[in-house]
Amino acid sequence: MKSTFAGLDLGTGEFAEGVAQALVRVEDLLLAELSSGDEILTEAATHLAKAGGKRFRPMFALLASHFGPDPEGTDVITAATVVEMIHLATLYHDDVMDDAPLRRGALSANARWNNSIAILAGDFLFARASRLVSTLGPDSVRIIAETFAELVTGQMRETVGARGGDPVEHYLKVVWEKTGSLIAAAGRFGAMTSGADAERVEALSRIGDIVGVAFQVSDDIIDIASVTDDSGKTPGTDLREGVHTLPVLYALESSDASRLRELLVDAETGEPRPLTEDAEVAEALQLLVASEGMDRARQRLGRMADEAHAELARLPEGPARDAFTSLVNYTVDRVG
Repeated sequence: MKSTFAGLDLGTGEFAEGVAQALVRVEDLLLAELSSGDEILTEAATHLAKAGGKRFRPMFALLASHFGPDPEGTDVITAATVVEMIHLATLYHDDVMDDAPLRRGALSANARWNNSIAILAGDFLFARASRLVSTLGPDSVRIIAETFAELVTGQMRETVGARGGDPVEHYLKVVWEKTGSLIAAAGRFGAMTSGADAERVEALSRIGDIVGVAFQVSDDIIDIASVTDDSGKTPGTDLREGVHTLPVLYALESSDASRLRELLVDAETGEPRPLTEDAEVAEALQLLVASEGMDRARQRLGRMADEAHAELARLPEGPARDAFTSLVNYTVDRVG
């Protein structure tokens, strides 16, 4: 039977089974590491891990490990677990900053307990990730420290805003720092810990960069385009939060976007204006769906896919490359 995971076509047979077993090992290590404290700390720290999730980042690391000679090594499992722990930690902090009531269909930690507990749970995950990565050696510690810095910088950059700079480039920079940097680290870690050579390590890191940004851009498009399909997503979430994503920024650059600017930009401050009325959201979505901005965003996504395919061509053929190729194609195909 063919195995498909979060857009990754893993094919059939020994390779797919090996990846699935490795992911089980990651899950076991993740819960073991987060269950080492007092009862209240364990409950809060494992809250999001037990809520599920795609486990996309550890999967990315596991696939990258197949470009080295030891993809089943213990260090590979450790590295994949570290990147997921960091990702989970950022979710705790994001939910506090966004005052989010739900995460993965369950109460967020800040809603179940309070902001202080959620922040401390995220801090605990960062601490456990730091302890775990120290077993991989100084180079791994440095990479994670640099990734920590990128994640924080991206959040700070998003909070401060473009400050008169190019809003499109600002947004893409934020997306890379908040999303692409950790997926790039997953690719680098998976390849490094399996013993891959430096050229392959760098290629897999670059693929992580590209795929991380591309996935966010495709989500941006879907947040608008889902008004016209049956995806089950609630369209316009970003508009309600006053977040201007790539298709919105492109649309606002158009010469015929006066009504869209009235809806989405505060006339006095020039800052994004959150939409609170359903009628305004519906009108903005209709304008965006028909806008040049959506076409430009899709074109940019296509160029990212081309870049990823070019990097993949540097890697040897095999089921791991096939899986990454299916992921890149899925990233583009999912937006329609």
